[in-house]
Amino acid sequence: MDTRIELTPTSPEVMHLSATDPVLGELIARVGDISQRLERDGFNSLASAIVSQQLSGAAATTIWKRVEAALGGVTPEAIMGAEDDTLRGAGLSRSKVSFLRDLAERTLDGRLDIAHLSSLSDDDIVAELISVKGIGRWTAEMYLIFSLGRPDVLALDDGAIRATIGWLYDLGGAAERSDAERIGEAWRPYRTTASLYLWRGLALRRAEEKAAR
Repeated sequence: MDTRIELTPTSPEVMHLSATDPVLGELIARVGDISQRLERDGFNSLASAIVSQQLSGAAATTIWKRVEAALGGVTPEAIMGAEDDTLRGAGLSRSKVSFLRDLAERTLDGRLDIAHLSSLSDDDIVAELISVKGIGRWTAEMYLIFSLGRPDVLALDDGAIRATIGWLYDLGGAAERSDAERIGEAWRPYRTTASLYLWRGLALRRAEEKAAR
């Protein structure tokens, strides 16, 4: 059964954000309800986040589906048993192949205990994950949001998040990291909810701009 983050106008997180920040509240009203599936398979979530690095959502989804098809399911064993040409043929760069192999190797030999991560604090999870080749803070934060469903994560290195903040608050372009952090302080302890609305808001804006052409 799917586990989801369900957000509606009566959700405590949504009500808090709308009352605390009217600018964000307007965006929330435009976006409407959100139903976000969580990927409870921790290895899949991390592998998917690595594949998604520096790609648009559509491109990341396409390549991930190719990787799944090529491997018959993304597992540590499947990654370690696959030829480089197989993974490269699915659309992965050499560096991402290397990153996935390091993740798989650490999972199999126990250096990375994914099942144990959920018992740690957000900061401790990030510290554990960034020891893996190719996993930085952004990838670790995607895991916190889209696998564990942690409630108070704001990915300050995410380009879409900063672009939406810059647009919403009339900053004349994408928000600087410091500005995004300052504005986001008002969204505690529900910065994950704010992030989900920021991502949906940017997609909505782009769709509206495309329709107006």
